[in-house]
Amino acid sequence: MRDYHINIFYSDEDGGYIVDIPDLEACSAFGSTPEQALAEVERAKAAWIAAAHEAGKHVPPPRYRPVIYQSAN
Repeated sequence: MRDYHINIFYSDEDGGYIVDIPDLEACSAFGSTPEQALAEVERAKAAWIAAAHEAGKHVPPPRYRPVIYQSAN
């Protein structure tokens, strides 16, 4: 099973790492280390999916792939 693609980058402005999941609208997190940010976004993902299920909303399947991976096939 494929999982959701996760973007992680350092933000000088915020002084930490920003993480988001492109397939899940507005699902993002922050951490002072990459590991902390990743752990936070995993919790955010679980909460996002649970809230969507509770509201009867569609949870999109993992499909986002950065361009670098699309050209490798």
